[in-house]
Amino acid sequence: MVTWRRACLFGEIINHEIQLSRYGEIVQKWWQEIPIHFPDVETGAFVIMPNHIHGIILIGERRGTALYSQCISVSNDMAYSPTQGVETTPRQKPTLGQIVAYFKYQSTKEMNLLANPGTVTKFWQRNYYEHIVRDETDLQNKTDYIEGNPLLWKKDNENPIIVK
Repeated sequence: MVTWRRACLFGEIINHEIQLSRYGEIVQKWWQEIPIHFPDVETGAFVIMPNHIHGIILIGERRGTALYSQCISVSNDMAYSPTQGVETTPRQKPTLGQIVAYFKYQSTKEMNLLANPGTVTKFWQRNYYEHIVRDETDLQNKTDYIEGNPLLWKKDNENPIIVK
């Protein structure tokens, strides 16, 4: 997920590590709150970059007595949903859209209180990119990419210093 107009609000990369701003701390807090608000959801690898985040969300699905997980990697601001139009049973299982909306709403609400109480400022781009993780190899590749992202900041397309 990318910040509004790709503004570097969440901190800066120093020595290949993110040094979080107050906004970055708020984003981290609300990411950690996701499994508390959605009991059948877990979060995996996660990184905050100066103007975007990458993270893995595991959505549990109850079938009989077993709990199965669907891994979805969330990052950047492109919207693509290979599962659109697929029927789901009316259950307590949240959709990825509901989880992302909750996260964006809560973090935006708190950042607005910090920024300028009484006004509403946009902090997030409208969409996000998703990828359904199909197997352990795919999960490991996504985890490695997310965890290594700060090392790649100088070459990252989201870095506003990069001349395009």
